[in-house]
Amino acid sequence: MTNDNKLQGKVAVLTGASRGIGKEVADALVSKGCKVVIGDILDKDGESVIASYNAEGNRAVYLHTDVTKYSDNVALFKLAEKEFGGVDIVVLNAGIIGGANNLFGDFDDERDSKMMDINVTSVIKGTKVATLALAKRGGGVIVNTASIAGLFANIPHVAPYTASKHAVVGYTRSLDLLKVVCGVRCNAVCPYWVETKLLHNLHRDTQDIDPIEKLVANSPRTKMETVVEAFMLAIEDETRVGQTLVALPDGIQVHERPQSYPSCKVPDEFIQTFIQESIVDYKNQLAVALERYESM
Repeated sequence: MTNDNKLQGKVAVLTGASRGIGKEVADALVSKGCKVVIGDILDKDGESVIASYNAEGNRAVYLHTDVTKYSDNVALFKLAEKEFGGVDIVVLNAGIIGGANNLFGDFDDERDSKMMDINVTSVIKGTKVATLALAKRGGGVIVNTASIAGLFANIPHVAPYTASKHAVVGYTRSLDLLKVVCGVRCNAVCPYWVETKLLHNLHRDTQDIDPIEKLVANSPRTKMETVVEAFMLAIEDETRVGQTLVALPDGIQVHERPQSYPSCKVPDEFIQTFIQESIVDYKNQLAVALERYESM
């Protein structure tokens, strides 16, 4: 990392940043001279945040954004381009945990699809749109909000949430090649329990106290400033590509990727050929995708 002026004048798009972790990261970016564009469905909160940023000049805009829809994602990034000339930083933070403890709940298609749609599919859609916007500027960085639950699994109480965050980590780790194709770095941040309103949505729809609530109430907390520091490391340190940063009660650690099994090893020469052919193929696909994006 270099000096504090590194982000001066950069443009950041953040989803789910009307409050909680997203807002704290937006605060940090604005404090370092960034312009910010926030997409959320919490319009009152979002507009209030933007008003506070703009009290000292035109530094931010807000747009009601359903992150599960391509049309809303495109509109969000087009707004950033219109207002501030382009995009350099993307934080895909929108997510939910409410309703995760439903192993023996009703067979509700909409409810049981909602978490994956918001926590996973929106990240995929957001990344696809963000990559094109960033590529237009010669590259940039995407940081996805995952969770400690995306690295470990041992209780059923938040199993759908756990599955969704494992997916976010896996998806993020799959995108290393983007750095070579179009200059886009992708990282993930996995906070341990941190005090936000999201945490209070663990309560299930009954009068009973959920055992997971007791567990969480007696668990350590990660400080919000530690979480924000992890995001800023992922954003500012250009050597970080495909990293998973874990924000813990005692600080920040990098979660290393599991290694493949020896019996699955492919000869290095084939791997190198595969990578080089993939880079050429993806650059060709990128050119077509950029033309399509520009016409929207």
